[in-house]
Amino acid sequence: MNEEQGILAAAGPAAERLADLWWVHFWPGLAVFVAVVVLLLVGLYRRHHWPADQLHEARPALWIGVGGIVVPAVILLVVLVFTIRAMAQHSASARDAEERGLSIRVVGYQWWWAIEYDDPDPSRRARTANEINIPVGRPIRLVLESGDVNHSFWVPRLQGKLDLIPGQTNTLWLQANEPGVYRGQCAEYCGEQHAHMGLVVVAQQREAFDRWYEGQLAPAAEPTDSAARLGREVFMRAGCALCHAVRGTGAMASVGPDLTHLASRRTLGAGTIPNTRGYLGGWIANPQAIKPGNRMPAMPVDGPDLQTLLAYLETLR
Repeated sequence: MNEEQGILAAAGPAAERLADLWWVHFWPGLAVFVAVVVLLLVGLYRRHHWPADQLHEARPALWIGVGGIVVPAVILLVVLVFTIRAMAQHSASARDAEERGLSIRVVGYQWWWAIEYDDPDPSRRARTANEINIPVGRPIRLVLESGDVNHSFWVPRLQGKLDLIPGQTNTLWLQANEPGVYRGQCAEYCGEQHAHMGLVVVAQQREAFDRWYEGQLAPAAEPTDSAARLGREVFMRAGCALCHAVRGTGAMASVGPDLTHLASRRTLGAGTIPNTRGYLGGWIANPQAIKPGNRMPAMPVDGPDLQTLLAYLETLR
């Protein structure tokens, strides 16, 4: 995964426009800064080295008029033109995403992201958590909501940030120019684990995305060995099914992330730890030690039950 999150390393049309605007603001700002420093140094030099009678020959009104009114007006006009053009292009792209883009519902919780791919057919609505897979070169419409407090969705290399506000639905669009894994995060302080509320956007070629999507629609695979079958019994008995869903089983809760394809995800705890057997076992046994304040309690399972539970969760691909 590319950990770079700089807005100038744009990888999509929306981010490219924001980067262009940044440069439009940067160069005039730099020029003004240099001019002010030069004038300050000239003023200091004149004060100490020029005869007193020559100092009175300056024309402050002219300097004030040019430097304080004309130059700022020209700079602001240029910036305004570029800003209006970028806003118009952004609005056109948003309409395009509305008309032909894939629609994804993103709900922010303390401190994870619920992801649902919209489809007129309810049976084709895929659900996952903390990872958004998208096809390359296609505008994607995001429907942003909050399930508790204010959050902010931000994937710097693909789009600017937009808030998620309780009771309000906001929309955002993004598009990736090339395949890759782009890191994002919550950009508004939302509590103790705000820094560990990450997400990734995985941009794939259309064929790869279609395969991934069809796989996400499938129910959980049937366990093929005795340890995994015992682990499924532990999952249902230990209370996991009270918070999580695993499609194809009796677990249908929505308090926590959908775990139907848990083993295919890159991380656990919204980017907090890698998704490996060891970390997963630690997360189940004592999640508060890894991410204090999160809403998952420690599960009451002993060593043998934990191992069979892990064997079952590893089949959820």
